[in-house]
Amino acid sequence: MSPCDSLSLCCDHIQNTRQLSLVASVLLAQGDKKQEVRNVGLRVFKVLESRQPEGPSLRPLLPVLSKVTSLAPGTLHQDQTNVLNKRLVDWLRYASVQQGLVHSSGGFFSTPRARQPGPVTEVDGAVATDFFTVLSTGQHFTEDQWLNVQAFSMLRAWLLHSSPEGTGPADTDDRSELEGSTLSVLSAATSTSRLLPPQERLRDKAFEYCQRLIEQSNRRALRKGDADLQKACLVEAVLVLDVLCRQDPSFLYRTLSCLKGLHARLCGDPSSVRALLPLAQFFLNHGEAVAVDSEAVCQRLFTRTPADLFHSPTLAFEFVRFCRDNLPQLGRNLSVLRLSFPNLFKFLAWNSPPLTSEFVAFLPSLVDASTAVEMLHALLDLPCLTAALDLQLRSSPAASERPLWDTSLRTPSCLEAFRDPQFQGLFQYLLRARASGTTERLAPLHQLLQPMASCARVVQCAEAVPTLVRVFFSAVSQFTDKALTNQLALLLLERSDSLYQVPGYEASVHRVLSSEFLALCTRHPSLVVELAKELLEFLGGTGGLRSGASMLSSVVWAIGEYLSVCWDRRCTVEQINKFFEALEALLFELTQSRPSATLPKCPPQVITTLMTTLTKLASRSQDLIPRVSLFLSKMRTLALSPAASSMHCEEGMGAVRRRATELLHLLKMPSVAQFVFTPSVDVSEPRYHRDTNTALPLALRTVSRLVEKEAGLLPG
Repeated sequence: MSPCDSLSLCCDHIQNTRQLSLVASVLLAQGDKKQEVRNVGLRVFKVLESRQPEGPSLRPLLPVLSKVTSLAPGTLHQDQTNVLNKRLVDWLRYASVQQGLVHSSGGFFSTPRARQPGPVTEVDGAVATDFFTVLSTGQHFTEDQWLNVQAFSMLRAWLLHSSPEGTGPADTDDRSELEGSTLSVLSAATSTSRLLPPQERLRDKAFEYCQRLIEQSNRRALRKGDADLQKACLVEAVLVLDVLCRQDPSFLYRTLSCLKGLHARLCGDPSSVRALLPLAQFFLNHGEAVAVDSEAVCQRLFTRTPADLFHSPTLAFEFVRFCRDNLPQLGRNLSVLRLSFPNLFKFLAWNSPPLTSEFVAFLPSLVDASTAVEMLHALLDLPCLTAALDLQLRSSPAASERPLWDTSLRTPSCLEAFRDPQFQGLFQYLLRARASGTTERLAPLHQLLQPMASCARVVQCAEAVPTLVRVFFSAVSQFTDKALTNQLALLLLERSDSLYQVPGYEASVHRVLSSEFLALCTRHPSLVVELAKELLEFLGGTGGLRSGASMLSSVVWAIGEYLSVCWDRRCTVEQINKFFEALEALLFELTQSRPSATLPKCPPQVITTLMTTLTKLASRSQDLIPRVSLFLSKMRTLALSPAASSMHCEEGMGAVRRRATELLHLLKMPSVAQFVFTPSVDVSEPRYHRDTNTALPLALRTVSRLVEKEAGLLPG
């Protein structure tokens, strides 16, 4: 609803709570231009204070009150806060334990005497022997029982609003010692609790309420709906206890034994795993104060939960958000989180569309020098992990009412391979729970899982990988050293032709890998000399030809740019000659008149990059100039041939022809070619490209005039 300037509504004299709720919802939706939030809050509290027991129901007002406190927390005065604290205490702790009356509709067959209501029951059918809570059951409920439910739903938000963290009573330390003892707990004075200030009394009753919910959650529910409600209430109860202990540490000692027992019980109950997250949050917040090993709690959480319940979208989001929000609290336990990245990636692989943005923000905290190489392999194999998780669910002995996979996909061969002992080792590595410190070549799995490459979930996961790889390299650049840079560069070369064949996946990943390879070379130019052997193998084998045009162009450009003594004194003429021969053979293979049917078609951009790099290398080893000049002349002639025009478009061949002509002109003056292709550090500064008297264009114009003049003197 958009704000309306002409709207004229007033709630100052409305007595009916239902009508007040409807008017307030409209006013609060308009914003706060005329202090609508304050006026609504004042009216609600006035009705709340004046309401008589036999008056209208207050149930419609509690949602309005929650909205007012969230929109404008500062509008409530201390006396208003105290009023609501007292009301919440009454609703939470003193609701009726008898079921509501059944209202007869009248009529001919109605009985003259109404049946007396019975007591409320527990979820297991037993008669309730303690006060009413949201987990109490019955056929009909009274007004104060409905208010009890509503009060619990807004309790945590109200506690956070009415008393920020760390504002407990001044004698917290003294009280914590007393209340931490068994005697003080046993003699917890109900008589004195009414003498506490309203805020502290609300905390005390909230604590009792949460303890009662934890006790009720241990009962065996007769209905599935009640079982689900138990789990939801358990999560909320632990969150409320966490807030109470942060506001008043005196609750810690009474809470600890209860939650320790709850944690032990939930670890053996897979259906209640969502409650483990707030429990882990509690131990992270208070573990040091009560000497609890929060690392062991997190270790168990990160090991078991993602592996067993990666297919739960709600749990996946809550788990990743828990990790994100608790990075500061994890502190020295951050290594536990980082070593668990293979398990966390299972959430991402199965739920990639909704979780991609979460992992974009979360991934930099997971990256570590010790696991960077293994993590990059895992990111590139993420679509393969999705297919393996699909097979794991299909082969699970636990039957599901609703399949979690694509039922239209028939993959008997993949299921057989998943169960085949020959491939168990590879599947176990792919589905590992923790970083192993080693890497495995998963190319055999890529072939086995190829029938699942078109699965919608696999394709969606593949679309997220390029973004995540960019985030990974952005994080690695903050701490990488020369050794790690060399490892990552080798990994890019290796994986460029070893990717899961998902439609469109290779092309998008190759673009990212090529740009990141160039970034690594820019930061560490000596990488080309140090990895000379591996680069030569890449160019000489089929990997370079199959790695995609973008990756091949980046490798070739990096060789031409950084294979020079200007960047690394270890560069020798012998190395330059070896690279020249490898690039020359590669260019010949790509431009032969009868190309291999097994190799992808080479775009003109790769050809022009190869020609430029050959010319750069020849300018640094001038014995190669005649050889490259002859080759460029052939390329210029080849670009005009009908055979080349049939392989490539006219525009592409025109670019090859122009580049060959420009390079030939430069090579006619070797000293100028060396200045152009291998400038010194000073010449590389921006001013040499802006100053018209000293810039590179001046050198090129000079060469052009000299070459044209020389060409004019030659006999036609």
